[in-house]
Amino acid sequence: MDMAQALGRLGVRAEDRRKLRLMTPIFLLCGIAEALTYNGFITLFSQRFGSEYLPYLYAGEAFILPLEAWFMSWLAVKLSKPALMKTMYAVMTAILLADTGMLAALKLADLDARWFYPVLFLTSSFVVRQQTVLLWSLAVDVCPTQQAKRLMPLFVSGATLGGAAGGLLTQALSPLGAELVYGLGPLLLIAASFNYRKAIAQYLVPLALKAQAAAEEESLSSFDYMKRTFRSPFLLSVMGLMTLMPALYYLAEFLFLNTAHASYPNEQQFARMFGIVSTLLFLLAFAVQLVSGKLVAWFGASGMLVAISGAYAAAFGLSAMLLGSQAAAVTAAAGAYMLTNVLIFYSAEPSYQLYYKTLPMQPRDGYRYAAQGLASFFGILLGAGLQSLHKAAGFSFPVLAAVGAGAALLLTALAWTVRRLYMRELVRGVQTIGLDDRELMDSYREFFSNSKAMGAVLTLLRDEQEGVRQLAADIVGRTQDGRYLPELLELLDDASPGVRTAALRAMKLTDADLQALVRIGAVLEDEEPAVRAEGVRQMARMKHLSSQAFFFLRVKLLDPHPAVVAEAVKAMYALESESSYEACFEAIERLLGQGGEPAAHVCDVVAELRLERFGAAVERLLADAHPSVRLAATACLGKLGAAHVVPQLLERLPAGDQELLAVTGQALIDMGDTALETLLAALSGAHAQTWRVAIGALAALLPEDDIRGRLTDEALRRMSELDKIAGYASAFRTVGREELAELAALRFHGQRQRVLEGVWSLLVRLTDEQVVAAIRRALDDVDDETRSSGLEVLAEGAGDRRLAQRLAAVLQTDYDSLGRLPVTMEEARLALDHAARSRDDWWPEMAAEAGRGRGSQMEAQGALGRLGKVIYLKNVPFFADLTLEELGLIAGIAVERVFEDGEALLLRGATSEALYVIVDGNVELTSVTAAGLEATLGVLGAGEVCGATSALDESASTVSAHALLGDVRALGLQREAITRLVRLYPDIGLGLLRASLARVRLLEEMLMRIDS
Repeated sequence: MDMAQALGRLGVRAEDRRKLRLMTPIFLLCGIAEALTYNGFITLFSQRFGSEYLPYLYAGEAFILPLEAWFMSWLAVKLSKPALMKTMYAVMTAILLADTGMLAALKLADLDARWFYPVLFLTSSFVVRQQTVLLWSLAVDVCPTQQAKRLMPLFVSGATLGGAAGGLLTQALSPLGAELVYGLGPLLLIAASFNYRKAIAQYLVPLALKAQAAAEEESLSSFDYMKRTFRSPFLLSVMGLMTLMPALYYLAEFLFLNTAHASYPNEQQFARMFGIVSTLLFLLAFAVQLVSGKLVAWFGASGMLVAISGAYAAAFGLSAMLLGSQAAAVTAAAGAYMLTNVLIFYSAEPSYQLYYKTLPMQPRDGYRYAAQGLASFFGILLGAGLQSLHKAAGFSFPVLAAVGAGAALLLTALAWTVRRLYMRELVRGVQTIGLDDRELMDSYREFFSNSKAMGAVLTLLRDEQEGVRQLAADIVGRTQDGRYLPELLELLDDASPGVRTAALRAMKLTDADLQALVRIGAVLEDEEPAVRAEGVRQMARMKHLSSQAFFFLRVKLLDPHPAVVAEAVKAMYALESESSYEACFEAIERLLGQGGEPAAHVCDVVAELRLERFGAAVERLLADAHPSVRLAATACLGKLGAAHVVPQLLERLPAGDQELLAVTGQALIDMGDTALETLLAALSGAHAQTWRVAIGALAALLPEDDIRGRLTDEALRRMSELDKIAGYASAFRTVGREELAELAALRFHGQRQRVLEGVWSLLVRLTDEQVVAAIRRALDDVDDETRSSGLEVLAEGAGDRRLAQRLAAVLQTDYDSLGRLPVTMEEARLALDHAARSRDDWWPEMAAEAGRGRGSQMEAQGALGRLGKVIYLKNVPFFADLTLEELGLIAGIAVERVFEDGEALLLRGATSEALYVIVDGNVELTSVTAAGLEATLGVLGAGEVCGATSALDESASTVSAHALLGDVRALGLQREAITRLVRLYPDIGLGLLRASLARVRLLEEMLMRIDS
């Protein structure tokens, strides 16, 4: 098995490997450095100053923490996130180097400066604490959420293995002195800094560019968050957990260090022992990390904290019994120390974070940070107080461990209380959570093992709010427990189709009886197609009753709604019998032959079931009259791997809309390597839209080396051609065709946009999708400084230096000015000759038009070609802001019509199937007054639009429109076609909205005149 396969089994995807190679060494080296630093300063402090003074150090640290938090907050305000990360790393390294230098000077001078070791303890503790925060912050910031879920376990494993290696190094180097062990830490930080700074430059700097402003909700101060925390029993109890658990960890650490110091008075022996403990600790942490996911799934987040509290009590109780034994004292104290350390840092922290997910998104971090600040202060203070009982009150170590055991039992009771409050908060959340906000849904796993909580959820199945009933059904469904089937069956009589659908989706029917099947069968006649479709899906799961289900499902093959038929086909296929296969194939052939919407639905089924036997029938649908069918057929052929249709798919792209481009691109990616040869051959000289789709698919399919080589060279060549294409506008202007020059400028910007989209798709593969999105947001920002920062990131060579720097140059080039530079007539003719040979369909058409006389697009018969329609539409105010691509799409669906004098374009009370853009002539708008008299409301002329409202919302027209004083020439746009374009291109909809509003204003003015 090679490395790629091994990583694949761990869930690592191809796009994760670059980041994994860069980040894992950081965690590994920093893990070693952290272990060496911690082992070194603990050994030096314990042996040369005395571990019995730890309570005083912790008390001092408790008061330093607020200052530290203030300092970090001040730095965060003053510096950008990348600068803050680099500054803090440099500060930590400098602190360790300064401490190392001081230790070396003291050793060389043979001085015993006891005052320095508390300083060493506090400064080193600061570094260890901030290093952990810094590394996890970097990992979270540079990885999108789903990628973080895949890579975090590997980063944690790298850090824990580094800690284990650090422990082994401590054992090996301890005879040479604890100063050497400590001094290796900063050297390893320096070694890791190269990857650290590279990760920041490649990923964090782009992400730190000014993001889109989010709507600000209620602004609260830290004091407000603290007040609200103290008023909430749930949040206050959570903060209590976050305080008491660290305090007990500090007590376990105190017991271990003092017991070990008594048993190992020699510094070298203590260091060697501490190295062994550190190695075992990190190995234990690694083992816990391997099973933590299963433990959380088993106990739930709240149950996990109860279990951890119980483990604390057991560890302290065992220590209380064994600390009196000279032989077992160190082992018992070390075991309690390791267990509490691993449990608090690797298991308890994630559970704390889950509690705060019950809060709304916006204020969540405020509550969490306020609680963490207070808990850190009180936790250290309480830990120091417990430690001081040894010296101040004379408690022996076994008695102190017994106190710890008692406190751990209180912790267990508090954790159980928090669990109950958490359940209450989740139940309350069911009633308030939005249907589109599913972030809490994973938290509801807690319900599954809690009968009271599930009883509350079942009660919510009868809640007055439809949304609450749906969400409650979703939670029940996640249990996959057949015991709740009766309650869900009752919901099938609910008045809401959404609730009925959710109830069906939640059912576990794998062991259901015949009565349940009959009840589901009744749902198959529901009036809502979505409910019938879900019923079919659920019945397909009842394979233990396959013969009975067969008869219900076969009837659904004749359902009037194609979506239900499609689900019935999949359900019948899942029955895996000869008769069910035969019925499926018969239904598929029938629907494919019908074409239209039924064919579109069944194409999805053919793709999902990988039924290659229908490939030829699906291929014929590429020529279907309905766009939705052509799209479905394209997607289906991609899933079937029909690489022989790639040329046909590419041929359609020049005239395709953005939906066709997106679906075709995904289909080519789905075909995989079988499409590579054709796509590579199509790049040279391809139409801009074809090139964009091909380069995007190749970027997804080819390995990184090929992207940096062949595809990058192709992208550079395309970008270099933009200068010549930008000059076409000047050429048209020189030959006296200003209207063509304007269209040439539009076309150039369309081509440039397609080229840039292709380049961005390459950078996504060479860097990271999140990084590219951040750079693009910065470049689109209204703030000049933010745009400049985005360009600077590209100039630094994000992803690929050649590609990024050339892209930055293109983005900074003023192509509008290039298109207005004066050229000679000879230069203009050469440019137009070059345009005439272009593979882009617009340039030859415009070049040919430039060679004809002005107005040749308006023939005597009134027939307008595509270019003529575009030229005309460009001068219509409502469409003046559209791109050439959008104008071309409108021209492609526009049908020229001539209405004779007096002929109706619209009739009052009737629904119009089309809207009309008037090309020539006059249109009279009339309506009937309250008195029953017909009155003229206005007259529309060339360039105006009528019938838009009736055509778009299928309402009856409130006016009549007739040709006035002669024939009227108009471009008719059918409702179905224009509605689809409005959905894909919002700017087209804005143009039509302006047309409708203009007519409304006209009608209001005319009605006022009539009333007066």
